[in-house]
Amino acid sequence: MTLERYFYRYGKATFSLFLINLAVYTVESILSGNPIRISPNVLLLFGQWNYAVLHYGWWWQLFTAMFVHVSILHIAFNMYFLIVMGSQLEHVIGPKRLTMVYLVSGLFGNILTLLFLPPNTVSAGASGALFGIAGTLIVMMGVIGGNMQAALINAFFLFIINSILPGVNAYAHMGGLLVGIAIGYYYGKRIRRRMALAYGYGYY
Repeated sequence: MTLERYFYRYGKATFSLFLINLAVYTVESILSGNPIRISPNVLLLFGQWNYAVLHYGWWWQLFTAMFVHVSILHIAFNMYFLIVMGSQLEHVIGPKRLTMVYLVSGLFGNILTLLFLPPNTVSAGASGALFGIAGTLIVMMGVIGGNMQAALINAFFLFIINSILPGVNAYAHMGGLLVGIAIGYYYGKRIRRRMALAYGYGYY
């Protein structure tokens, strides 16, 4: 399968984000000298070190951290969910909006991490952005299907199941999910309104 077919199959934005995450992890692995687990020094530089953000002015880490992963298993799980959920959402809202969901959700999750976790915290991963994608997809389908309550329950259980393990950044998950819920509600309402107009004008 050529590269163009992957872009077509999974979506331009989804597969581009997938490739960016892989490229960043490759650089991390080279600098660490270990492709299995990334060294702490590399994570301090490319991930989100709260102390450096607050005291050194490294605000760019709020963005770079959502593309940084700490181990091969970490990126494998996250990229699997990016491909599965991102491609579904992109086919509905398009590549530009999918990219927006990823970046805004990841950023808000990292801001909550900065506000609520200690200064010595070092965090990394796309999970905040992925929770935004998942929240958008779940709530948007709930609005379109007229079952918002079930959508919120599903989003809540998704958060609980993926945030109870030790070492997991629940604040990043929560931040991303809240953004996703808001965006999903907005686009769900827009899509449902268009469907109602189409039905009203006789497109059966």
